[in-house]
Order: sequence, then structure tokens, then C-alpha cells
Amino acid sequence: MCHSPLHSFLVALPKCEHHMHLEGALSPLLLFEIASRNKISLPTPSEDASFASTASLLERYARFASLDDFLHYYFIGMTSLIHARDFEDLAWDYFLRAKEHGVLHAEVFFDPQAHTSRGIEFKTVVSGFEKACKRAENELGISTLLIPCLLRHLPVQDGESAYHEALGDLRNGRLAGLGLSSSEKGYPPGLFKDIYKEAKEANIRRTAHAGEEGPVEYIREAIRVCDIQRIDHGFRLAEDEELMKEVAEKQMLVTLCPLSNLKLQCVSDVGQLPVRKFLDAGVQFSINCDDPAYFTSYIQDNYCAVQEAFDLSINEWSRIAKAAVRGSWCHEQRKQFLLDKVQTVVAAHGK
Repeated sequence: MCHSPLHSFLVALPKCEHHMHLEGALSPLLLFEIASRNKISLPTPSEDASFASTASLLERYARFASLDDFLHYYFIGMTSLIHARDFEDLAWDYFLRAKEHGVLHAEVFFDPQAHTSRGIEFKTVVSGFEKACKRAENELGISTLLIPCLLRHLPVQDGESAYHEALGDLRNGRLAGLGLSSSEKGYPPGLFKDIYKEAKEANIRRTAHAGEEGPVEYIREAIRVCDIQRIDHGFRLAEDEELMKEVAEKQMLVTLCPLSNLKLQCVSDVGQLPVRKFLDAGVQFSINCDDPAYFTSYIQDNYCAVQEAFDLSINEWSRIAKAAVRGSWCHEQRKQFLLDKVQTVVAAHGK
């Protein structure tokens, strides 16, 4: 909770989430529960003391040294996920929390290769997540979209196979677009240019993680070489005035994850992020939670952290919230509904 006079406004503000990994919503409690019912052996306390209890695992999550340090635990957690029910339970747990944080629209990532490489069928993963998405829409009023991500630390050929396995669902709209995630340093987005070219030719939406731990050149490469339509993380965009101007002119959404950047030590303070610079330059961006169970922070926590750091006005938050809606991949009717909801809250608190 922030101490800003605008806290109640931030709580009421309708939110769109564009940068959240479903596997990153696997809390220690849910991890131990699913691993137990599936008889999956997690590291023993003698191998890693962090796994002695949910409390000790949470404590370990509070001191990640880097993106790769986090990913080590992220991929261990995934080993517990076997059946469609597991994926449904995981996503449903996130959607319940998202509802509490004012999310009305969620475009969520998942990592097919992390599961198919373990012998889990692609259709098992998608069907489980899809069930939770339908429940979120019917029971919580949250519109949802699923976005598979290619894992950039794996061979490109593996990514090509994953893309083609998902292609039917990408074409028929069951999956909303293509993403690129995982370790960034040493894996420039251009490695995947042929996959992105094929996706563009198939009229599939495209986004990619760039400019988190990697340099601003990765953002330029993702835009110019892979022809992405959205930038995930992307806070290093502020280091290149010309590129920032191009992104602003194209109205390309940047999906910032403030507390993720802080907890993975990409920045030492949320105030170092270019929130004010993006607003001044007209860069469209949204605020997101990334991997909430590992960073122990959901979307409202990120809104509060930004407010504490930048003391934004209601008008500035209105711009952020409306940019998030306009940059979403949902249909126009849903966008208008969300924009109306934002405007209603802004009007009520702007008096």
C-alpha cells in the first residue's frame, strides 16, 4: 500500500495486464501442493535450504541476484506442472488475485517449451490454461488472451518447432500472438527473425522481451529486424532518443514491470525507471507485475510503487490507463468498455 492521497484512486482504476507469465504466478504454497499430489520431487533442504518450507522459499525469492538467478527457481517450479488441472489451478490462482487488484483485462504469457521438453503435451498446457481463462471471463468479468513465448536460451530450431506446434491455435485466435522471453543477455532477438517474419506473413501479432538486462540495441533489433508490435520491459528505450521518438510516433506499447526490474537488480530504485521521461515523450506504456509469485508483488503493488516514486497526477494515470487499453489486443468493443470504465473512475476522483 502506498501513502499517496491517490491510493484509493489507484485501487479503483481499471487495469489491463500485458506482461505477466502464468508460470510466474506459482506461489510456494501452490508449488508444494501440486508437487505433492503429482509426486514430484523438489530439491531437498540438504540440496537447497530454500525448499525447507514455503516461508524459506519466499525468503529466497526476496533476494534474487539477477534474471538468471530467478530463472533457476522459475524452471524448478515448472517441473511440478503435469496435468491440465495443474495449469488450470495455476492460472485460476492468478486470476483470483488479479481480480482483487482491479484487473479487467489480462493478456498472459506462458512457456510451452518448458513443458513440452518434459514430455507434457502442448494441448495439455493450453487446455488447462484455457479453462481458467474461461472461468475468469464467466465468473470474474476479466477478459483474457493467451500468448505463448519462445524461450530464447534454447536453440532457434527448438523455437521453430514450438512456433509451428502453436501455429494452428495462433491462426484460429485461440492464442492471441507470439512472444519471446527468458535470458536476454547473449540472445539478441534477431536470432529469431525468420520465425517472426513467418508470423508477420501469417498476420500473427508479435511482441518480445527486449531492453531489460539486454542493451537498447536489442530493442532496436526487435523492432527493425523482427518487426514486433509491442515491447516487453523496454525501459532501456530511454537511452536512445531517436528510437524513443519512433516508438512514440508508432504508438507502440511498452509493457513496464517496475518491481520486477527492481527485484532483479536491473535498477536500484523504481525512480530510476523512465516513467516520467516516457510520459513527456508520448511513449505509450502499461504497468505490469511480470512474475508476481516470485517477486511477491501483483499489479496494484506496481501501481503504488510507481506512485511513490513519481507522484503522478490523476491526469497522468488516466493517460497510462487509457494507453494500456488502447495497446491491448482485445476487440474494439471491449476496448471501448474498458475506456469508459477508466473515464468513469477518473471523473469520480477528479472532482
